[in-house]
Amino acid sequence: MSDTDVTSRAAGRSEPDSVEDVFDHTYEEKAGPKPPMSIVWRNVILMTLLHTGAVYGLFLVPSAQPLTLLWALLCFVLSALGITAGAHRLWSHRSYRASLPLRIFLVTCNSMAFQNDIYEWARDHRVHHKYSETDADPHNALRGFFFAHIGWLLVRKHPDVIEKGRKLELGDLKADKVVMFQRRYYKPLVLLMCFVVPMAVPCCLWGESLWVAYFIPAILRYMLALNATWLVNSAAHMWGNRPYDSSINPRENRFVTFSAIGEGFHNYHHTFPYDYATSEYGWKINLTTCFIDLMCFLGLASQRKRVSKEVVMARVQRTGDSSHRSG
Repeated sequence: MSDTDVTSRAAGRSEPDSVEDVFDHTYEEKAGPKPPMSIVWRNVILMTLLHTGAVYGLFLVPSAQPLTLLWALLCFVLSALGITAGAHRLWSHRSYRASLPLRIFLVTCNSMAFQNDIYEWARDHRVHHKYSETDADPHNALRGFFFAHIGWLLVRKHPDVIEKGRKLELGDLKADKVVMFQRRYYKPLVLLMCFVVPMAVPCCLWGESLWVAYFIPAILRYMLALNATWLVNSAAHMWGNRPYDSSINPRENRFVTFSAIGEGFHNYHHTFPYDYATSEYGWKINLTTCFIDLMCFLGLASQRKRVSKEVVMARVQRTGDSSHRSG
């Protein structure tokens, strides 16, 4: 069996019987008064400092060496892959299998991304899919762009998020020693990969100033990677068309697809969350899919799950908004 032939077996089905059953569209809204939001002032201060430092880093770009800018771009792509190919497509959705060396590489990249450890990220993402656009959704887009983008990180989690998260089956994550190693040593890994390495490489290898190396490959790159990921939660849940399922909020958003290296085909992804490509178009504007395919070619990944064209078209005709275009 080839690693790309794990597909839906009938045109009438949208999801297989697997761990992905936790991603069904069981959207519930809890009745009763909403608890007041409790601001986490530490996070407010840290995010303010981060974005202020990143804006300052923009003014340092003209003084940076070309190699430093290329290194910052490479760090952006690596940290993004730690989220998209790692925490998202591999560990949250189990949409393909990765060898131990690849899992170690993705954990390293994920630590550079500094967006919570993989166990917590995948748990919250599974809750997001199962209870999308309800109080149990960590970044419920119905609460507005700001909340879905960054506000959800500045307040205490809604009690429903915690309650639903505790009920999920996370045995696959607990059984992965690489994931649990990262969770155990997350703080030193983040300090090393998100800040020390991006800053030290330009200083040590081509003599960049410590000041520029700190504010561009570390701070500015980190801020841009964060916001690229957050756009999937905010913009891709608000603006765009819904060719696969018009009854759900996630949209197809080309800008988000470009900025988040392939994660903006969001109506497709929420309709078929187990598809490793998160899109029916393969490599098109989808660097993460290219990366996973390359890993499969090198023998480091396998068993990519894919939705058949027949299943996609059946869903388009049944629930889409008539905006679907082939190719």
